[in-house]
Amino acid sequence: MRLPTTAHTSRPWRIHEIAGDFHVEDVWALPTPGGPDDLARLVRQMTNGDGVHTSSPVARMLFAIRWKLGALLGWDKPGTGVGARVPTLRDRLPADLREGPRGPDPRTVPFTSVYQTHDEWAAEMANRTMHGVMHIGWVPDGAGGYRGQMAVLVKPNGVFGAIYMLGIKPFRYLGVYPALLRGIGREWEARTGEKSAG
Repeated sequence: MRLPTTAHTSRPWRIHEIAGDFHVEDVWALPTPGGPDDLARLVRQMTNGDGVHTSSPVARMLFAIRWKLGALLGWDKPGTGVGARVPTLRDRLPADLREGPRGPDPRTVPFTSVYQTHDEWAAEMANRTMHGVMHIGWVPDGAGGYRGQMAVLVKPNGVFGAIYMLGIKPFRYLGVYPALLRGIGREWEARTGEKSAG
């Protein structure tokens, strides 16, 4: 379920201190019901690639098209990424976050972990079009439990980046996000069942 921007901006996340110059593009409730300490489990699932974009033919096709276009047009060349075109957000971290757990890097998507706390995890990626952050928070669900919440923060690279982000919006909403959320939910449910059975 898509959430209003305030579902992210109204919470006292540490990411606000670090990425204040990024635009909140999307906020989504994740189908991952759990207890107060389950963020680390969700991060492990997402960084292992379980139930993310690989589980849906539509999402796989859209990702394949995007990477092919990126290769043809030079959007994803090494000199366009984090540490090259843009500095890593780790350079902005206050001391407590820099010295704390960084979190794992995702295996199947080109993100690099920035930091992880008990209730939030942030990973970044950059290319010729933009510098983006995937922020996963762990929030009360209003019914006595907790769930994940994903926010996508973006800093477009000039006019070209802004046009690119506008152009891919329909594909994100119609293909990528629905498939991503279904995959995350299926894998979470399957792992919850295994945990209960064990």
